[in-house]
Formats: sequence, structure tokens, C-alpha cells
Amino acid sequence: MEEELRVRLNDHQPSKIFPVKPKSTPKTLSKPETPDSRYWSSFKPHSIPNLVSSISAVAFSPIHPHSFAVAHSTTVSLFSSNTLTASRRFSFKDVVSSVSFRSDGALLAASDLSGTVQVFDVKERMALRSLRSHKAAARFVKYPVHDKLHLVSGGDDGVVKYWDVAGGTVISDLIGHKDYVRCGDCSPVNDSMFATGSYDHTIKVWDARVGNSKWIAEINHGAPVEDIVYLPSGGMIATAGLNSVKVWDLIGGGRMVCSMESHNKTVTCLSVGRMGLEGENRIVSCSLDGYMKVFDYGRGKVTYSMRFPAPLMSVGISPDSSVRVVGGSNGMVFAGKKKKNKARDEEEKKKASVMTSFWSVKSEVDESRRRALRPSYFRYFQRGQSEKPSKDDYLVKESKGVKLTRHDKLLKKFRHKEALVSVLEEKKPADVVAVMEELVARRKIVKCVSNLEEGELGLLLGFLQRYCTVERYSKLLMALTKKVLETRGEEINGKEEFKGILRNLKREVNQEIKIQQSLLEIQGVIAPLMRIAGR
Repeated sequence: MEEELRVRLNDHQPSKIFPVKPKSTPKTLSKPETPDSRYWSSFKPHSIPNLVSSISAVAFSPIHPHSFAVAHSTTVSLFSSNTLTASRRFSFKDVVSSVSFRSDGALLAASDLSGTVQVFDVKERMALRSLRSHKAAARFVKYPVHDKLHLVSGGDDGVVKYWDVAGGTVISDLIGHKDYVRCGDCSPVNDSMFATGSYDHTIKVWDARVGNSKWIAEINHGAPVEDIVYLPSGGMIATAGLNSVKVWDLIGGGRMVCSMESHNKTVTCLSVGRMGLEGENRIVSCSLDGYMKVFDYGRGKVTYSMRFPAPLMSVGISPDSSVRVVGGSNGMVFAGKKKKNKARDEEEKKKASVMTSFWSVKSEVDESRRRALRPSYFRYFQRGQSEKPSKDDYLVKESKGVKLTRHDKLLKKFRHKEALVSVLEEKKPADVVAVMEELVARRKIVKCVSNLEEGELGLLLGFLQRYCTVERYSKLLMALTKKVLETRGEEINGKEEFKGILRNLKREVNQEIKIQQSLLEIQGVIAPLMRIAGR
């Protein structure tokens, strides 16, 4: 039976053959490498731990080597971009909320939750100004891109303030927001324009030149605004609120260009980064979900994403795109430094050498002469200085720089008392009065007088005794003499060496009063005669 069945199966011929397709191999989940992912992943990670508290703000200096300031708790730490180590620290009385560098990198402004805005000298580590006008916590402070004399700040009192830093006064209070003002940024093309964001869901654009303190544009983000940043063109801004980042066209009347909603939690900070020195600009955002995302606003898509082990509070990219700094809520700074590609650098050097050799003009000048004309040699800058002018040449005389006196240098450094003592020792009345007028304008004259020591106070009283009755200086010096006697009267009366000065001062004042009375009598005699002559 089995043999018959086997024979039948062998004799059976299939009528049709159906080809079977092989199963397709499973595709890999890894995404292809893009220029954006290649660039942003080339930053070598470096963590800076033990900064006590959440990193509330990060700011880069616009001047090379682009050191960066990190705000954490009641401290602002200054780090080197080359070594990523702390070089200086600035202390505050309350938690620091925002930091900003001036355009020359010499000054650093910071705001804290007590409502105070302070300005520091970066090199001297000295507080130059303490600006107090906010009635609640100050949440942001910004220096305009090229303006060195003004500041913009905003806070939980809902007021945006435009400051005169030199005078320490508020130029204008910009009122328009109905809730906390949490962020702001200044236009990169116009120092008088800036935008602010608030928890009332609006972004307002201001112009400091407008007299009625009214905003010139208003945009509704649709959620409490956490951060705002101007794009390099100056005509567009990016705003962050809840889990969305939106780009707006200011020139087009506040039209929304695109929106990104790839974060799962609130977006806390925005920054603008550039892919290399000549690459395209990207919006970099960080969020409480621990992700940093790179947004190409030209194509309206996310091009790179990176996860960190903590909620993120702040982010910053250096102006030369060589350092990336991200601040976490756990007190860690996740810094990244651009890796140097030696092969790519050698290729660029070869290309540059080929181009220079292609465009260089062939001449019969020997090698030593050509080397002397290179800009890397000192003789390159000395060439032509020994040649004499011809008859047809027009001579332009170089103006010599003004040499500042000692008291002017001290005034530039805001050392007011030392400037006053220095000019009193020079015994030049015109210079002394000029310095006093400057101190009056800065509202520091009373403080200087109250801080003078015994010998310095004798210099001041001797000067007032000699020149207070001089007509050119009497208006200022008489008022100052009265102020000195009111503030330092007890010390002056108790010293023997001041009695002679006070006696002479009293005699000069009495003599001046008699002269003025005589002049008034003469005026009373002449006035009727002048009226008769006029008739």
C-alpha cells in the first residue's frame, strides 16, 4: 500500500508553478545623517556640576573670546569659553533672574527678584550702578545691541522700564501689559526698538523714541509667553509659550510664519544659533521635558533633538558658534565645545593657498621682498613712512588725542570722592567747579562731602572761603557752603584748625552782603533817573 502511494506521488506532475517572492528585509530605525545632525552632534560634551541651584539665565559676551555668564541662585559666575572654568563671581542679595552683556563686553547687567538691576565692571568686579524702580521682582534685563548708555528691564509689576545707566534714572515707564512681564529682547538693527512678552499672552513691540510710551505693535501668542528672541534680520521674532515655539513676521503686520509644537512640556528658553561662521541660522529651544531642539524656521521643521538628564531652564550659543551652553534645573551646566576637524581644516588651508596662488600677481621681486610685504610682519605696517611728500601732495596733520587729567580718569571710573580731592589739590578753581557740577549732575556731591576726612574737609572749606563770593562761582559755591555747614557742622565746630577758616568765611560773606546792599541803594537812586530819561 505504501509503495503504491509513493509511485502515485512520483508520477504526479504539477499543472502550474507559482513563483514565491522572498520576504523583504526589515528596515533599520536609524535616521540618515543630515548636515544639521552632523553639525550639532559635533559639540564635545562637558558638564559643570555643583552650582547649587537652578540655572536661571545664560549670556555670552559679544567680544572674543566670548566668555559666558551663568546665573544660579544669588550668584553670577563668569566662565571662560576656552577652558570652561569659572574665572569670576558676582554676588547678589536675592535670586538672579537675568543677565546681559554690553556691546563691548566691559559691563554686565543683572536683575534679581528683589526688583533691583545692577551693573558691574567685568574686569574690576565692581558694582557701578544699582537701579531700583521696580515694585516687584525684575525678570529680565537687556542691553541694546550697539547702545552703551541704556538698559531695558521688565518685571512682575507689569512695567517695562527704559533706563539711563549713566544717570541711574528711568527715562520712560512703558505701561501696557496686564500681567507679569517675563521676557524681552532688543532689535539687532535698531537700538531704540525692543519687544517684551508677558503672562497676559501678548507680545508688545516698543520704540523708545515714541513720546507717549505706547507700543507700536501687539501680537497674541495664545499662551503665557516664557521667552522671546529677535531673529538676525530684525524683522522677525520667535516666541515660546507652553509647549510651542512660534515665529512672527513684524514687517508683515505680526503674521505668524510657522509654529513648532514638538516639546511635551513648557518651553523655558530660546536662543539663535548659527551653523558655522557662514551657515544658516537656527532657533534653539529647551524645555522642562529635558530636550533641546533645533528648529529650521525657513523650512518649518525640527532638524535636531538632544535629550538631557534634567529639566532645562536656559540655553545659549556663542557668537562664533564654537560653544553651546545649556542650564538645568539641578544646578548643572551642560556645556559643549565644537570639535576641531583636522582633515577639514587642512583641506580649507589647501583651498585657500590654491586660491591665493591663483590670484597672486607674478613679479620678479626676490623672496625677501615678498616676505617683507606680508601683513604678518611688522615692516608691512611701516612701509612708506620715510617717503617725503611731493609738491602736489596735500598734507593731513594727525590730530593728537586729548590727554585726560587725573580727576577725569577717576570720574570715568566712578571714584567720585577721590576725583574731588584730586582736583582740590590742584588749586584750579575752574576745574574744581567743573568737577563739582559733574558730581551734582550725578547726585553724588552730598555723599562725597559726608565721606571726606579731616584734612580733605579742610581743603574744601579753604576753597569755599576763597571763591564762594566770586561772581562766576557764587551760585554753586554758596549753596554748597550751606550744605557743608549743615552736614558737617558738628565736626567743624569742634576743631581748632577750622576756626580761622570759618572766621574768614564769615567775614567774606558779611562783606559781600554789604556790597550787595550798596549796589541795591545805587540801583534805587538810578532807576527813577533812567525812567525820566526814557520818557
